[in-house]
Amino acid sequence: MSHLFSAGHLGELALSNRIIIAPMCQYSADNGAPTSWHSVHLGTLAQSGAGLLIIEATSVTPEGRISPWDLGIWSDELGDALQQEVEKIRRWSPIKLGIQLGHAGRKASVDAPWKGGKTLSDSEGGWETLAPSALAFGEYRAPKAMSAEDIARIKQAFVDGARRSQKAGFDLIELHAAHGYLLHQFLSPLSNQRTDNYGGSLENRIRLVLEIFDEVKAAVSLPVGVRISATDWAEGGWDVDSSIQLAKALEERGSAYIHVSSGGLSPAQQIAISPNYQVPFAQQIQQQVKTPVIAVGLITEPEQAEAIIATGQAEFIALARGILFNPRWPWHAAAKLGSKIAVAPQYQRSEPHHLRGLFSV
Repeated sequence: MSHLFSAGHLGELALSNRIIIAPMCQYSADNGAPTSWHSVHLGTLAQSGAGLLIIEATSVTPEGRISPWDLGIWSDELGDALQQEVEKIRRWSPIKLGIQLGHAGRKASVDAPWKGGKTLSDSEGGWETLAPSALAFGEYRAPKAMSAEDIARIKQAFVDGARRSQKAGFDLIELHAAHGYLLHQFLSPLSNQRTDNYGGSLENRIRLVLEIFDEVKAAVSLPVGVRISATDWAEGGWDVDSSIQLAKALEERGSAYIHVSSGGLSPAQQIAISPNYQVPFAQQIQQQVKTPVIAVGLITEPEQAEAIIATGQAEFIALARGILFNPRWPWHAAAKLGSKIAVAPQYQRSEPHHLRGLFSV
């Protein structure tokens, strides 16, 4: 039997296989609310056969959006709008659904990628950004260093967003502490030059992530996991050893999983991209904790994904751009690996003649 298509657990959440669809921003919301684009996009991915679909980074405050077109969950109305999307998917698909809660920090207030992704001024619809320290990301606008009151407000916003996520019907919550966004900015010494209890030592720099995790976990009954960048790929930045220490601290607190990506914090990053380029980071962390680790990073072939699970480099793999390109990737992987996969009855007659038995009923 394929390891990739074996059942697994993230906390108490049971998944039918080890394939996860990673959060991917769509820059298509309307004042934080999902649009018909999200219905089409998520509906397509919900029929992929993956075990879990985590929807895109959803901001807990208006100023925490990456762009003016990001999803948000800072109000009950937005939570209700997301609930409608969840209910649409639930009607037609058994896929488990997660939501990634985030705040962009100093990387907020930018245009959509297909419009150049440049920082937006106030006159262009942008806004003042927040960060641990008043240090800009490259050519982006300079952020305001967060006060103690700002920190307390954002902690509460994560808790409120988590409660709304549970009410909306999601099965799992992921906290976004990767890719150079706010929680990652607190972790890295390249972006965090504070002199209070949230800056300086590793213990202080991981404090906010742990506090938010603890408060969110106490507020909901859902599994809560964390996505991290294992390294900044830049001298003097956040690194794998620090990630291992954070993972151990999260494990002690009952994290359902650690989702291991990398980079995004520094314009000076030097990333050597190749197939599996981030998997060794996941493996190093998985060797140090019992918490399930999710590996990502140019995982494109079924045999490649199977090997990652079979050899214990990680317990799960996640796909992002690859599954946008091929939303039926899990079907094709099951065929290659000699496994079965459940599909909607409307699609069962598409089973190829030479693959009879691929679709389970």
